[in-house]
Amino acid sequence: LLLLLEATLQRLASGSDHPFHNGFYYNHIMRDNSNEEEKVGYFDGDKLVVETPKDPIYSSSGANVTLPCRYHYEPDLEGKHKIRIKWSKLRDDYTKEQDVLVAIGKIYMAFGDFHGRAHLRQTDQREASLVISDVRLQDDGKYRCEVIDGLEDESDVVDLRLQGVVFPYQPPRGQYQLNFHEAERVCQEQGAILANFNQLFQAWTEGLDWCNAGWLADGTVQYPIRQPRKPCGGLHLAPGIRSYGPRHRHLHRFDAFCFSSALRGEVFYLDRPAGMTLEEAKQSCQDVGAEIAHVGQLYSAWKFLGLDRCNAGWLADGSIRYPIAKPRANCGPAEPGIRSFGFPSKGRFGVFCYKER
Repeated sequence: LLLLLEATLQRLASGSDHPFHNGFYYNHIMRDNSNEEEKVGYFDGDKLVVETPKDPIYSSSGANVTLPCRYHYEPDLEGKHKIRIKWSKLRDDYTKEQDVLVAIGKIYMAFGDFHGRAHLRQTDQREASLVISDVRLQDDGKYRCEVIDGLEDESDVVDLRLQGVVFPYQPPRGQYQLNFHEAERVCQEQGAILANFNQLFQAWTEGLDWCNAGWLADGTVQYPIRQPRKPCGGLHLAPGIRSYGPRHRHLHRFDAFCFSSALRGEVFYLDRPAGMTLEEAKQSCQDVGAEIAHVGQLYSAWKFLGLDRCNAGWLADGSIRYPIAKPRANCGPAEPGIRSFGFPSKGRFGVFCYKER
């Protein structure tokens, strides 16, 4: 029985169990034995309606979140139906949807990265809400709630957005050195992921102005401009997101726009009177039960915890940076932000460490 149920859930996830969407009516093919002609019968049915919130649902890394979804019939029916539910995640690059969870009654199966983290909330007969625990950066995006009743199949979409921070990233070897796959990797190395367009747009509305083009999660290359200027598309263009469109993921090279969310720990600063080399800095963090911080962790601490330190320190990628939440004299520009001294080959500085709570 368990093997049969698992096979049924897998078939539901693949979509083969419901080959078409028919809305209010469904088609029934009949063969008349007298003349062997095909006839199509149309049957009035009760309309299945699926409802999800129109506004985005906001959460953050490490939290638990519920994506609401409910369904009903028009006209309303009191009878109990054999309902099947499928949740899937829409991909940024519009390729095949990612299966999240399928359910028949109270039996469900979660897939991939959602295994052990996703389940249904069914407080009553007409609820099909998805609960995701321990939210990850990759969970940001649009989710489809699909309800199947026999041949009738209706769905609606929920937009889950993580509260976070977008930061541009260049590797030590300089500007425009990353193809798409390398950009994905360097963001992950910094405790982040490639940003999507919504995240970049939100960062632009909050003041991000960056004249170097970078990869986004859908394989496009874009950059945000608040102050139009000649080297950044020209003075004649209005402020906005400049786009190069989709680029070749192997051949073309740009910078990266990374996205990081809230931290589960803290970032703090250590120093010695004579400063430290990079290797000494890493060891100093280990000596206090921590690790040298990644760039994404520094940005998150600055954004969400108000980290403010007018002392330059090493980070894990070999860069020297410091966070300013309250601009002041001798601490860089007049705007809040992360100041960077690049990737020095030598020198002695403090260090930013990260420790899980």
